[in-house]
Amino acid sequence: MNIDSAISAPHASTFDEVLSELGSSRHGLSQAEVTDRLEHYGRNALPRTKPPSILQVFLHQFASPLIYVLVLAALVSLAIQEWSDAGFIAAVLLVNAIIGTFQEYSAQRGAEALHQLVTTKSRVLREADSYEVDAEELVPGDIVLLEAGDKVPADLRLLSGRDFEVDESLLTGESTAVTKDADKTLPHDSALGDRVNMAFAGTMVSRGRERGVVVDTGLNTQLGRIATGVLAKRTAKAPLLVRMEKFTRRIAIAVAIAALIMAAVALSRGMSLNEVFLLAVALAVSAIPEGLPVALTVALAIGMQRMAQRNVIVRRLVAVESLGSCTYIATDKTGTLTENRLAVRRIAFPNCNQWEVTGETLEPSGSIVTPTGGPSPKEQELLARLCRVAVLANEGFLGRRDSGWVHYGDAVDVALLVMAHKVGVVQAETVNAYPEISNIPFESERQFSGSLNDVDGRSHAFVKGALERILPFCNSMETPEGLVLLDQTLLEEQAHIMASTGYRVIALADGAVQLGSNEIFSEEHLSGLTLIGLVGMIDPLRTEAKSAVTVCREAGIEVAMVTGDHPTTAATIAKELGLIDSAEQIVTGSQLKQSGDEAESDRLVRKARVFARVEPQQKLDIVQSLQREGYFVAVSGDGANDAPALRAAQVGVAMGKSGTDVARETAELIITDDNFASIVGGVEEGRIAYANVRKVVFLLISTGAAELVLFTLALLTNLPLPLLPVQLLWLNLVTNGIQDVALAFEPGEGNELRHPPRPPQESIFNRLMIERVLLSALVMGVVAFLLFQWLLQSGLSVDEARNSTLLLMVLFENVHVFNCRSETRSAFRHSLMRNPILLFGTVAAQLIHIGAMYTPWINDVLHIQPVSLEHWGNLLGMALSILLVIEVHKAVLNYYRLNVRRT
Repeated sequence: MNIDSAISAPHASTFDEVLSELGSSRHGLSQAEVTDRLEHYGRNALPRTKPPSILQVFLHQFASPLIYVLVLAALVSLAIQEWSDAGFIAAVLLVNAIIGTFQEYSAQRGAEALHQLVTTKSRVLREADSYEVDAEELVPGDIVLLEAGDKVPADLRLLSGRDFEVDESLLTGESTAVTKDADKTLPHDSALGDRVNMAFAGTMVSRGRERGVVVDTGLNTQLGRIATGVLAKRTAKAPLLVRMEKFTRRIAIAVAIAALIMAAVALSRGMSLNEVFLLAVALAVSAIPEGLPVALTVALAIGMQRMAQRNVIVRRLVAVESLGSCTYIATDKTGTLTENRLAVRRIAFPNCNQWEVTGETLEPSGSIVTPTGGPSPKEQELLARLCRVAVLANEGFLGRRDSGWVHYGDAVDVALLVMAHKVGVVQAETVNAYPEISNIPFESERQFSGSLNDVDGRSHAFVKGALERILPFCNSMETPEGLVLLDQTLLEEQAHIMASTGYRVIALADGAVQLGSNEIFSEEHLSGLTLIGLVGMIDPLRTEAKSAVTVCREAGIEVAMVTGDHPTTAATIAKELGLIDSAEQIVTGSQLKQSGDEAESDRLVRKARVFARVEPQQKLDIVQSLQREGYFVAVSGDGANDAPALRAAQVGVAMGKSGTDVARETAELIITDDNFASIVGGVEEGRIAYANVRKVVFLLISTGAAELVLFTLALLTNLPLPLLPVQLLWLNLVTNGIQDVALAFEPGEGNELRHPPRPPQESIFNRLMIERVLLSALVMGVVAFLLFQWLLQSGLSVDEARNSTLLLMVLFENVHVFNCRSETRSAFRHSLMRNPILLFGTVAAQLIHIGAMYTPWINDVLHIQPVSLEHWGNLLGMALSILLVIEVHKAVLNYYRLNVRRT
């Protein structure tokens, strides 16, 4: 939908002029106006890159060096008039392309579906009420509320606010954040980077809070005008897939060299050119794992789907592999280990015993109980004053809607609003009685927030925050008996008692301030205030958090808690989780700041399992220190300031509910329920996915290697080709191709979190893989060769010998796939129905081959024919030899490992 911009040059008009031209107001639009404008302007969305069509996906299946070898084989077969071989190779290529198309197109649609699970939300004012809406539903005239960490959802003309900075590098290329000034009116021809009274769609809020009116949406935004270039960027392939593609290319080169050597040997022995060519093609077809790329894609795609079912959205495919490899998880506390539902449970006035606050976490039910029962009239006055500070120095919202109580904003702000509501102090009424003049918004660096209000014609400040930040602003404290001089030691002792029992302590103060007519309210004006009291908030642990930490320990993963809370509060939570045994395992942000160099910092980080009072920048320092110690780090975060740490970690994990846009865009994974247990579930699924990749690789490489052993022995003994190229294609792409995809659906073995993570630098082809590939290849190759040799010596024709050898190889693959289900566990300890797809796929592969033996055209192409049930049974008995050998190898390996552990 091409609609002209709602307004031209909004930067050249005042905010009120823009509102007038847009037909809006400072209270926002009505819902009816939003509906009309949404129909007129369309949704606030940029055009997405058009996904490839099914035809394009289909043609892409042929863009592989492995496929080129097969195409060449088909062309040469035509040249030497092997019509049936050429036709079958073409048919196999077609079937492989259809399977690949189905898998790739399904994965493409699945990725799109997962993308829809994480949507960008925006806070707007509509009819003076604050709502959280889908950013795509914004229309010109909407009033949008922004804060640090938000992505600007549309082009906005800014209204007010101070210390507001925006990262506009996406549009301008300028790496430093731009300080905005909403009061300016700029020339009509101002450059984009100079429009300091505007915020543009797609940019990131770096600092502060602001309001703005939407002036353009969708394609009419500055980003929309360059959307084609922005959206055309291609995503990189996962490193695992890149490594495997390199591996297959190396195999192709190695096979080509081997084929040339064997062709030379064959020519020297008088073999005809046609036979030599067939030998070379057969060797290439046997050694190249044609189905490996498709099988790997399927394995990782299944891992992504399984992670999504456990509330983990994978933004980058590599994270499926990486998360299972992490050795250290540095996690937030609030909302991840805890419920993120703060509630005020204690109130402490100076030199008084604690009061109890009862009721629900997010509903204003309950009451305030003193040690003697209900509060006295004097205590009621003091409580009302405390609650007045709580609602004025507050950026949250608590209100009743049709469906019940709703809330927006920081958990601390909401908890204070709930507490105040319980004693009848309502935010809207209080703000009306004491109009706000200015404010100091909360930022993590400040650790407090404040509001400047008109109280009976005088400027009055109301502040709340960490006690150590509020104390310097105060020179007195309020008690039920009256105003007294500030006793810092007393207050710190009261706060310590509260924090030692797990409460988060917030101090509240107020007082008159002197402010000149041209002065801007700031921290410098906060002096001579009166400290009213302390409130203790609790954020209960998630019920599954403690068990999840225990599981991590069993899985060889270290867990550390990184929080901005007081060390005593953090220690209480950490002890309950079982993270620490002593206070020596707690390191504070100030200790990290005072460390002289990297060595000292690393020493502190090495021993710590709790990082308290940590500043956002220090989270990055912690991650980098852990990496220097050799850890493979997964770090969780939800704020804009967490982005550097998320980007630096091997696995960045953003919170889906509480996470800011910048955190979600930086991270590889998004936890939709903000739950630490979901991260642990993702680790388990990551290990399962990687294990399945290894299983698929083992199946394909070991069977391909067995074919090479078979051909090498035949060539060395001057026997004919044991299998024709067309038979090898059938073996690798049709029968084995069904099983390798089915193997990718293998569920976990149940012990994934009971052993240490694999070393991140470890190759897929580690010692165990190489050892078992060689063993499997020798057993299958030698047995197949001995059968082929014996059949020829028994007087059977070459075609008859090949028929039985091919059937034996199919049976070998049918049996061997069950060896591949576990590297250590016996195949007999796996229920066949735990992966019914594998069971039915294996049966289907055998039935397809048997069906081909009875189908006229196919059996002519493959040069195969039916066999008796007795002969089939004898071949099955031979095929079971691979099961026996691998079972013995597993038993010996397990016995050796058990003895090593005991010694």
